[in-house]
Amino acid sequence: MAGEVVVDALPYFDHGYDEPGVREAAIALVEEETRRYRPTKNYLDYLPPPNYNAFETEMMKNEFERLQARLPMEMMNMKRYELPTPTAGKMTDISAWTECLENSQAQLEHQALRILNLDLMQEYGASAWKMYNGVLSQMLDQAQKQLQDLRKKIQEINWQRKNEQSVAGSKLEQLESSWVGLVSKNYEIERACAEVEKEIQEIQQRQGKR
Repeated sequence: MAGEVVVDALPYFDHGYDEPGVREAAIALVEEETRRYRPTKNYLDYLPPPNYNAFETEMMKNEFERLQARLPMEMMNMKRYELPTPTAGKMTDISAWTECLENSQAQLEHQALRILNLDLMQEYGASAWKMYNGVLSQMLDQAQKQLQDLRKKIQEINWQRKNEQSVAGSKLEQLESSWVGLVSKNYEIERACAEVEKEIQEIQQRQGKR
């Protein structure tokens, strides 16, 4: 395959990484390759333009505009909680008093609902919170179990790599030892052949003189 790089390093088996000059040589190789690397002007051209407003709600948009304009935050409108009486000109107006009465009834209902919610929270809030904490604890246990499984898989992969590299390293040592032995034998055979050829030449020379 074109451009394929074969990595022949066996970090679990090889030695000598801590020797002087090895780290400097590796850094020099990286810097040399970096000088040959010519990145494009914009390597993100193939991606669509980002939509920064995809998750922006109308309320968020208004708040961002307020912050950009450096305007103060609008105070909470408490008018709906007020119980104003009719104005001086409408003190005898039945419809004005009716509106004030409906407003007060709505306020009373709202406060009654708040009291009901507080009573419910006081009675069931602790149990609901315990259930919520239980769900969080269960989620935490699941996340920790996933983390342990991932760490176990990583460890198994590392052990597998170490075992494969140790086997490959031992085989390489055997092959290297065999290669050294064959080279030595070939050298001995070549030397013996040279000595035999020399003896033959001497014999031929002695026979030629007779």
